[in-house]
This record gives sequence, structure tokens and C-alpha cells, in this order.
Amino acid sequence: MAHKNKTNYSPYKARQESSSSRRPHRGQHRKPATIHTVQEANDRLYDLFRNHEADFINHEQRSLMARFYEILMKEQEHHNFTRLMTVKDVGLKHFLDSVLVTRLTKLKFPLMDMGTGPGFPGIPLKFFYPNEKIILAEGVQKRVHFLKKAREQLDLKNLDIIGRNIDEEFGYPLQGIITRAVEDASNTLRNVSQCLEVGGRVYLMKGPHVGPELEMAQKWKKYYRLIEDHDYEIPQTPYKRRLLVFEKTNSIPLDHGIEENFTPSLSNKREPS
Repeated sequence: MAHKNKTNYSPYKARQESSSSRRPHRGQHRKPATIHTVQEANDRLYDLFRNHEADFINHEQRSLMARFYEILMKEQEHHNFTRLMTVKDVGLKHFLDSVLVTRLTKLKFPLMDMGTGPGFPGIPLKFFYPNEKIILAEGVQKRVHFLKKAREQLDLKNLDIIGRNIDEEFGYPLQGIITRAVEDASNTLRNVSQCLEVGGRVYLMKGPHVGPELEMAQKWKKYYRLIEDHDYEIPQTPYKRRLLVFEKTNSIPLDHGIEENFTPSLSNKREPS
């Protein structure tokens, strides 16, 4: 005959709760188990880039990345800026992901990184274009403070930081805007409508399943045209990416009258890859 558990204690439930308490929840502050020195990080990035077909990253650029890794990880101990904690993950999913666009398209300057977070892709791109004007736009103030600290410690010149979200009221003239934020492509085109000059380009760094966003972006076809569409992956990894490049073809009035409830045509639909 089975005995009743009068205490309502469940060993299985206790083990599950203990295990759950050790795992970081989504959005929970994660801290790096190890922070490598700049030299250690540099050595590891050298091997990593060599094994992932990134020989185009030179010694000086890699050294700056190693320093930025250390700055980011030390800040991560106090603020939750990234979910990536290892040199390998930061090297592949932050650094290499950021600079692969230089192999796919021609960037136009001045270039704004919109919704840069802790500086991606803007700061790694600055390592590639030290003399070009790059602007980091970020609305979360603790990230803005970090970006200013990183700029100072890395001694980056001609790098402006704007502590605000970008919307249709922002009118600083730009030739290029890049973002890998999760905002919908159509919303991004709307928000940069007054700052991007005619002939300027918007570079959207996306995941592979961006087909529905492209359909919604059709409502801007009077003002933008899609001039490049690159399916690619971070070399020697399963991480698939897609780069969309829109060019602004006409000035956009503030009262542009774009329908919020626009329904895309299905006739020319391209299935997401």
C-alpha cells in the first residue's frame, strides 16, 4: 500500500526548481565566467578568424576587437548588454557578423548605426573605416554611457554618439544607415525618411526569414527601391543571414500618407530562404 507524502515534498519538483534557478531566464543578467586578457582574446580571435574564412580582418583590426571584447565583458559584469559570453560567440556573432557586410556591399558615409545597442555593427565597422564619419544612435542611456566609454578607451575618432531613438522627427543628413536591430523593415524605412538623403542607402542586417517584411516594405516603393539582396552565412557555421539594401529615390514629405494597414500583393511574392 502506498504511503501518502504528508509533507507535499516532491524530490522531482525540488530538482527541477533547483536546476531552473541556476539557468538564466530570457532577459536575465548573464555574467561571463571568464574574461580573457586582451592578448589572450587576440590569440583566440586570430585562430577563430582563420578557421572561419575571415583572413580579411588584419592585425590592427583584430587587436581593436580584442580590446573591445575586454571592455564589453567587464561592463557585462554590471549591466546586461549581450547574451554572448565567450570569445568565440562574441567573435563570430558580434564581430564577424558586423564586418561581413564590407565584403557584400559598398557602404556610404556619413553612416549611422541605428539602434546600435552596445555598438554593433557600428564599432567594428569603425575599425575598418577609421577616417569615415560613423554615428551610433541608441535610446537606452546606460548603453549610451558605455558607448562613450568605449569610444574613449579605444581612442576612436570621428565617431559620434546620439542618445535617442530615431524617428521621423530626426533630420540630420545622412548618406547611409545600417541596422541589425529587430525592428520591422517597413518601420525602419519610415523612421529614417527625413534624415536619409536622396541617393542614400539603408542597410538592413536580417535573419533568413525576412520575406514578410519585404512584402510590407512595398508600400514605400514610391520612395525606396531594393537594389541588393544577399543571402549568406557566417562562414563555417550554420548561422544564416540576409542583407537588404534599399536606396532612397525621392524626397518623402512628413505627411506622406502611407497606409498603416497596407496589404501586400501576393503576385510577386518571394518565399523567404
